[in-house]
Amino acid sequence: MRLKKEHFVFPMLLLTAIWMTNTFWPNTRSDRLIPKGKKIMNKSIVKTDNEWKKILTPEQFRVMRKAGTETPFSGEYNDHYQGGVYLCAGCATPLFPSSTKYDHGTGWPSFTDPVDEKNIEYLEDFSLFMKRIEVRCATCGSHLGHVFDDGPAPSHRNFCINSVALEFSSNTPTKKEKKNGNRSEELRMATFAAGCFWGVEDKFGKIKGVVRTEVGYTGGTAENPSYQQVCRGNTGHAEAVHILYNPSIVSYTQLLDAFFHFHDPTQLNMQGPDIGAQYRSGIFYHNEHQKNEAEKMIEKLEKSGRFRMPIATQIMPASDFFPAEEYHQKFYQKLSERKK
Repeated sequence: MRLKKEHFVFPMLLLTAIWMTNTFWPNTRSDRLIPKGKKIMNKSIVKTDNEWKKILTPEQFRVMRKAGTETPFSGEYNDHYQGGVYLCAGCATPLFPSSTKYDHGTGWPSFTDPVDEKNIEYLEDFSLFMKRIEVRCATCGSHLGHVFDDGPAPSHRNFCINSVALEFSSNTPTKKEKKNGNRSEELRMATFAAGCFWGVEDKFGKIKGVVRTEVGYTGGTAENPSYQQVCRGNTGHAEAVHILYNPSIVSYTQLLDAFFHFHDPTQLNMQGPDIGAQYRSGIFYHNEHQKNEAEKMIEKLEKSGRFRMPIATQIMPASDFFPAEEYHQKFYQKLSERKK
């Protein structure tokens, strides 16, 4: 069959429209939306689809793991304006402070800025015949929504986020803070290893100001290890507890102090009857402040003479954290409930 000129007209017009959209449409200008130096998809919590299905609702799984979109004006947080912080529904990473939320009128929760750029990852999305900037949780890689540049000043960014991808934590100011015109600080993360993670999680979970705890494996080299693999001692991982806490209630220094009271930090690659590198003592810092505080605490303890032996606690940067199997989570709490 001989092709005629008109056979090429529509494809060429379509390609031209896509090029012009990506180049000139302001809502797709990635240079305005993605901070310089941002890395793409540096997730540190990894789960299989089956594992995600156990903790997410079908709608959350469709949106967060399959990059779906909820129906506009249907989400729980579209018209929600309580003071606090919005977390990732998959891993509880702090994402957006309520102070940056506003009504864009599109039917989805809108924010001008995240809690911390390190908690957000960006991907260029070429679906729908245009370039959009997809927004994902940097910790677990879950799809959250998209960001556009039609928001209010000064950032002009509009983070258009699905409600089902979010959880909300209230950090209502105290009377003193209200009087001083201050609001509570946003939630932060901490990660510790101090032997068998069952008891360590239970103890941290009872500290006022600790919002959430999760046990898992970190500090190793294997991807998504199982409990059996970690127990064999050849993955390099430590049994650890990942903590989300409110610094306006409990400080990182106070968490460190509790950590050194929870276990014997002088024992190398063991804790009590549990022997192996997976039971080592470790502090996995998320920023330079945490690193400095940990170093100061150990130096102070060494000088105090509180421990007869040198402290063997490792101080390492936080790396990939793989949540342990569900039966390990809140183990002592589940055990207590079964006994009732």
